[in-house]
Amino acid sequence: MPPKSSPTPAGLSVFFPAYNDGGTIASMVVGALLAARRLTPDHEVIVVNDGSRDVTPQLLDELARAYPEVRIVHHEGNRGYGGALRSGFAAATKEYVFYTDGDAQYDPAEMVLLWERMGEGVDLVNGYKISRSDPLHRIVIGRVYHYAVKLLFGLRVRDVDCDFRLMRRSIFDRVRLTKNSGVICLEMMKKIQDAGFRIAEVPVHHYHRAYGKSQFFNFRRIARTAADVMKLWLELVVRRAPRDVPTP
Repeated sequence: MPPKSSPTPAGLSVFFPAYNDGGTIASMVVGALLAARRLTPDHEVIVVNDGSRDVTPQLLDELARAYPEVRIVHHEGNRGYGGALRSGFAAATKEYVFYTDGDAQYDPAEMVLLWERMGEGVDLVNGYKISRSDPLHRIVIGRVYHYAVKLLFGLRVRDVDCDFRLMRRSIFDRVRLTKNSGVICLEMMKKIQDAGFRIAEVPVHHYHRAYGKSQFFNFRRIARTAADVMKLWLELVVRRAPRDVPTP
C-alpha cells in the first residue's frame, strides 16, 4: 500500500544538497514544498548549503524565514557532495526521505511518481533518466561510468547516477555511509542492494542545466573519481568477496 493511503499520513523529509545554486535553489525549494503538500501534511524541506560562495546562503535563510517547513544546514566550508548528502540524511526526521540536487536538472514535482510507487514491498524508489539532457561529452562519459560501475560492483539498477531517490529512513539503521566525494551514490546503492533492501525504479525527466556549471566534468575531478571508485571497489567487492576454504 503506498504511504499516502496510510490511515496515519506518513512523514516525508525532502532535502537538497546545494553548492553555488543561487539561480535555481529557490524555485526547487518552492516546487518541493508544493509537491510535498500534495502528498502528506507531515513534511519538511531541508537544504544543505555546502559552503556556497554565491548568494545561496542568503536566499536559503530568506526561504527559511518565509516557510516554517524549511530548515537550512550550513557548512562553513565545502565538504564535497558526499558530505552534503550525509548531512542531509542526518538532518531528516521523517519516515521517508527524498533527495535530489539543487541545480534544477530534475523536477521536484516528479517526486509524486516515486511516492506512488513506494509501498509495503519497496524500501527505495530509484529514478532513472528518460533521456539525458547534457552536452555530448557528458553523455558519453556518463554512459562509460554507468556501465563500468554496474559491471565492477554487480549493481542491478538501471541508473546508478540518477540523484532522484525516495527511501525509507530506516535503511540507515543498517547502512552507514562514509564517503565525502560523489562516489557516495555508488557506495549507497551497493550497500543498500547488498543489505537486501527492495528497490523499485521509475522513469523521470532530466533537464538542461540553466545556471552554473557542473562541479564534476573536468579532467582532474574525473581522475580523482576514478581513483575513488577503485578504492571503493576494493573495499566493497574485493575485500568482502567470500574466500574459498580448503577442504580438510
